[in-house]
Amino acid sequence: MKRQFRDDFPLLKEHSSLAYCDNAATAQKPQYVIDCVDQFCRKENAPVHRGIYTLAETATVLYERARENVRAFLNAEDISEIVFTHGATESLNTIAAGWARYNLKAGDEVVVTEMEHHANLVPWQRLEKEIGVVLKFIPITEEGDLDYAAVDTVITPRTKVVSVTGGSNVIGIDIHLDRIAKRAHEVGAVFIVDAAQSAPRSRIDVRAIGCDCLVIAPHKLMAPTGVGAFYVNKKLHETFEPLMVGGSMVLSVDWHDSIWRPVPQRLEAGTPAIAQVVGLGAAIEYINQNVDFDWVAEFEAELCRRVVDGLLPLNQVRILGPIEKLRSEGHLVSFSVEGMHSHDVAAFLDSRGIAVRAGHHCAQPLHNKLGVPNSVRASFYIYNSIEDAERLVKAMQELLGV
Repeated sequence: MKRQFRDDFPLLKEHSSLAYCDNAATAQKPQYVIDCVDQFCRKENAPVHRGIYTLAETATVLYERARENVRAFLNAEDISEIVFTHGATESLNTIAAGWARYNLKAGDEVVVTEMEHHANLVPWQRLEKEIGVVLKFIPITEEGDLDYAAVDTVITPRTKVVSVTGGSNVIGIDIHLDRIAKRAHEVGAVFIVDAAQSAPRSRIDVRAIGCDCLVIAPHKLMAPTGVGAFYVNKKLHETFEPLMVGGSMVLSVDWHDSIWRPVPQRLEAGTPAIAQVVGLGAAIEYINQNVDFDWVAEFEAELCRRVVDGLLPLNQVRILGPIEKLRSEGHLVSFSVEGMHSHDVAAFLDSRGIAVRAGHHCAQPLHNKLGVPNSVRASFYIYNSIEDAERLVKAMQELLGV
């Protein structure tokens, strides 16, 4: 590790004995981000895009600077391709309800994977019920990896949308998007990536991926909660309808009709989460200045390897997913304990100062497919340590009387 990241995070300094291992849910916030949000709220708060006075113009500059930071972070071609929402779930719903609803018809196929978070499954289920699209799934193997051999048969010339996670929030491995992107392009499907899990730990390049839309979850990138952002290729802009309508997104309004502004304003109705957007811009600045993504991947894999190797000898524990991949490239470890509910295991770990997730992690169908109702999930980030992984293993040994 190049330096002690933990010192940058006030919450972790306040709770000095805490092993925070719930980063797949949300990341902690560095002092730099907190200071930037505080500065905005104290000295720069004003509505954006509307006022012609100096303070409002300053707020607008900061807001749009954050948009440019996201554009550069994702290597999008144009700043207009970055849309702000209130979270990754709203971003995916905007794509499904604002684009797919108006551009798909009954019988069109939408392909997702069996690894999806509910946020990238339930919006498509709604379209299946409401307009009759056919929802199809790229399956997982018995080991828990994605079955890439099935991609060519699941994605067909009738497929109009392929929307997949960039990295599982349960199994803890990234998805090899190139194979899926190639097939989606062959059949002319719109290719969407949910990068909520992958963006915090790998450099995202939307042009290299070849996706039409890509969603990030800023609060997992050390930004505040309550803000989302997604990339949408310019070629789709004129085919988007807004998820919400009202102020800011209109060019003109009369008593019976309205004309929308171009994207991104078209998809950003109302007063946005300005302070949170400023915080997102600051989080990206912090990452650019401090984080080496190659190191992140190696470090998280090392922590996963230590947890996997420590849990494997425990007969009551079942680790979810392909073991060797988790040891070499994992970013989180999920496991179940025979005879124990995941909530009880998590409560015990909490009593030992270790914060983990318990439940089905908003991926209930995946858990059903794996044959477990719920699991414990330990997920890591830059401020974790080898000691955190070792403490988790020792606590599980204590719990099971080993």
